[in-house]
Amino acid sequence: MTDTRGQQPPYEAYGSTPQPQQQAAQPYHPPQAYPQPGDDGGTQGRGGAAVRRPRTGARTTPRTRKARLRVSKADPWSVMKVSFLLSIALGVCTIIAAAVLWMVMDAMGVFSTVGGTISEATGSNESNGFDLQSFLSLPRVLLFTSVIAVIDVVLATALGTLGAFIYNLSAGFVGGVELTLAEDE
Repeated sequence: MTDTRGQQPPYEAYGSTPQPQQQAAQPYHPPQAYPQPGDDGGTQGRGGAAVRRPRTGARTTPRTRKARLRVSKADPWSVMKVSFLLSIALGVCTIIAAAVLWMVMDAMGVFSTVGGTISEATGSNESNGFDLQSFLSLPRVLLFTSVIAVIDVVLATALGTLGAFIYNLSAGFVGGVELTLAEDE
């Protein structure tokens, strides 16, 4: 690359006091934070260890970098895969939560107490009434919860993919969602 600015004064000419040991014909050597091994400028601490000299123009606050980005397109295939995996995880959590809740309620005697009350209310002289404990058995509750979880997986995957298509259409008109990302130091 060719420098078209012409002859430039040495870097020291911009400061208030030029350093006498450097001349314009020699290359510029920036000031060092640590002295050279042979330099004894009074910056050596106890035992000969180098002590860092503070820079005069240094900033004390860290600089936070920021970037403005725009989400202009969401790939429907990747949205479908992510929504499928998240809905499967939600379905598994739903089944486990239903099983734990049923076991806790059964251990507390909720089904027997409520079932006895319902049997007395719906029973007559000939029949015992409605048996809530057999209707809300654990296998039946888990089967119902599994069916709901499978329907949820299908619907969440379809709605996520449809949402990606709708987002891509609207982002074409308005440009997408703008995000400002900042780096923590």
